[in-house]
Amino acid sequence: MALSGIKPGPSSPPARISGQIIIDELIRNMELGRLELGYSILVPCVFSVYLHPDDFARIAGVQDLLKEDARRALSARLAEWNSKPSLFRRNQPRKTYRIAQQDWWIEFFADGESSVPPGDVEIHSELAEIVQPGYRGTKTTLIAREPSVTSARVSRDRAATRRQAPRVFAEIQYRDDTGPQTYHVTQDEISIGRGGDDLWVDLPLCTGDDVSREHLRLRRDPATGAFTITDKSRNGTWLNNKRLARDTETSVPDQSEIKLADTLKLTIEVRR
Repeated sequence: MALSGIKPGPSSPPARISGQIIIDELIRNMELGRLELGYSILVPCVFSVYLHPDDFARIAGVQDLLKEDARRALSARLAEWNSKPSLFRRNQPRKTYRIAQQDWWIEFFADGESSVPPGDVEIHSELAEIVQPGYRGTKTTLIAREPSVTSARVSRDRAATRRQAPRVFAEIQYRDDTGPQTYHVTQDEISIGRGGDDLWVDLPLCTGDDVSREHLRLRRDPATGAFTITDKSRNGTWLNNKRLARDTETSVPDQSEIKLADTLKLTIEVRR
């Protein structure tokens, strides 16, 4: 069964679309597109955002910053839901809110077909890049109107803007409270920890309070491809069974084991 929903918005468009309005609408779209499974609740993570050409031109110079802020806001809302006390009956597993891929995908499009009026934003989302029948995201608009961009057009625009898969600099494997996980490092610096509503981390771990909200940072030297690690935690970080000094960069061998607070282990394999 496809999920769709439109929550009535303002009766008239705002004087000018803003980044905060767009981010608020992305969060609302994510909330409307939730899909409950047996042990987890999936939320949309692929977003196509359509704007009137004039509004699109206004944000053109800050799109990358807006996308980054939107990713942080979406991750923070996910962390907020996961931090709330369970509402399920005793002896039943708590369901974890999560996304079906490693990261959010957000892209902006100028509506050249006059479907989206000035001051409005129309968002089409999916639960994953590969759409499965019956497992869809949702369509929302800021102004109370029916979405007017066709699904065929959304699919065409996504395919046209899909970037090549980023180069993977390292692979991290671990097991947290959600089960075994694999994370591909595609940036030169990432932060790892539990994260929180007011603290962004690139790799959020679902685990106990022994692991700090920002537990450690990994940094890659673009010239050599070598990694270093910096402990930022309260309860310590171990690299290949050796405890690290806090706030001190230490070289990471290409195949290493990282232990967080004697609670959770990561294995990292660097790709040169």
